[in-house]
Amino acid sequence: MGLRPVRGGSARPRRALLPAAAARGGGSGGPLTRRLPPCARARWAFLEVATSAAYNDSLQAYAAGLAEAAVSEQLIYMHWMNTVVGYCGPFKYETDYCEKLKGYLEANLAWMEEQMEGGQDPEYWHQVRLALLQLKGLEDSYNGRVAFPGGRFSVAPFGFLLLQLGGDLEDLESAFNRSAAPPVLGSGSCSALLKLLPGNRDLLVAHDTWTSYQSMLRVIKKYTLPFRASARGNAQIAGSVQVFSSYPGTIFSGDDFYILSSGLVTLETTIGNSNPALWKYIRPQGSVLEWLRNIVANRLARSGSEWAAIFRQFNSGTYNNQWMVVDYNAFSPGKAGLRQGVLTVLEQIPGMVVVADKTELLYQQGYWASYNVPYFEEIFNASGNLELVKKYGDWFTYDGNPRARIFRRNQTLVRDMDSMVRLMRFNNYLRDPLSRCQGCDPPQNAENAISARSDLNPANGTYPFPALRQRSHGGTDMKITSFGMAPAYRLVAASGPTWDDVPPFQWSTSPYSNLLHMGHPDLWKFPPVHVRWD
Repeated sequence: MGLRPVRGGSARPRRALLPAAAARGGGSGGPLTRRLPPCARARWAFLEVATSAAYNDSLQAYAAGLAEAAVSEQLIYMHWMNTVVGYCGPFKYETDYCEKLKGYLEANLAWMEEQMEGGQDPEYWHQVRLALLQLKGLEDSYNGRVAFPGGRFSVAPFGFLLLQLGGDLEDLESAFNRSAAPPVLGSGSCSALLKLLPGNRDLLVAHDTWTSYQSMLRVIKKYTLPFRASARGNAQIAGSVQVFSSYPGTIFSGDDFYILSSGLVTLETTIGNSNPALWKYIRPQGSVLEWLRNIVANRLARSGSEWAAIFRQFNSGTYNNQWMVVDYNAFSPGKAGLRQGVLTVLEQIPGMVVVADKTELLYQQGYWASYNVPYFEEIFNASGNLELVKKYGDWFTYDGNPRARIFRRNQTLVRDMDSMVRLMRFNNYLRDPLSRCQGCDPPQNAENAISARSDLNPANGTYPFPALRQRSHGGTDMKITSFGMAPAYRLVAASGPTWDDVPPFQWSTSPYSNLLHMGHPDLWKFPPVHVRWD
């Protein structure tokens, strides 16, 4: 499937793409979408979607999708063209992989449809159905064919579902042997830090997304969706309000970073899977893809342990991550004593999920850092990391990885929000001894930092594995919230690659000016902004 251009398909200035306007549907008090005025200096778009509990959940979900697409269609078109256009298109060399993927997605959707009709675990499957209805509304609205689905409904495997699958595809491509785009060994995907400020006066939660620079059309979204926990009940879901960093055309974060009305903040960094023997656990039946399990857990959970119990069900073995669930309900600022449940850590690989409460370790160390390496020994060993350590050394270890060492050294400098921003945007690779790369020529490497800038590595360098090469890839944002900010869904956010101690990224002077980047500014030099909601 391809997306039609909207209004001629031309890339207009950002102020034309996001006017300060409102779209309303469903009559007075009905589904409502409102966009905050754009902040040109921030390089974020802002979207707020709210529905009314006076309507049934299915109508709310479908209408939420309709409204979002109606006000963001140009951004959706450009993001599609920049990132997934042509994926599984008419290319003969990908026929085998694409047929496997299509068959898997269709079989998986059919199995989920059976579960939704079966009556087992009605809370879980009610939320799955609402998420798919929201996605259907998004696609229907974009394509101009609004019609609430009756009875069975389908989601096209290579339609808007493709935009939700970014993380899951990382593992499906490996499992189904996609040869056209083999995985980049060692490729980082996000940095995260939880930091207790001195005297335990606050707990800051921060996240950097690492991904392709073509994906930098970004939207910070606020969803207020007062769904019922189950179709026949009256109790409202705990996570009815969510604020998250996101992308055009996606109904979840993807990064992932969420501030929830339940009092939880959920985030992750990718740990992947390097053990081909585990791909046998990727099956269409009995699995719910990660993007959906993430949505269901964020809506239903009221604590970290409950979030983990919901999320670990129907493990798809795809988008294998280390999740951190911070429960601000259990945090007591300024007190030395700890309550269990402040930090729950979950790691997933195909066929295995490990969960533990790591509150005590957080308080002992004063921080918890996450950087794409499994923490739990069982997960580390089963996912093939031991072999990588034998071949490439400490770079693949949990304690010796460059980011592990930088976090351990620099987290002591964090005293407030400004110093936390500084750490999360840190990349001083030319001067930092911890950014040195054994076996690299030149030895200093811009991947080895809290916010990577792989575009700065020389194209003619020598590197022991692909992640350390020059790539159009790096840290593309930063988000931070705190105990005081989270109840009002506030955060500090920066968009684009870091430029604190390195030159800002500029498409026209980079080696990647030929890559499609519709709607992007040429020069990415935007300071962090404080995001507040009316």
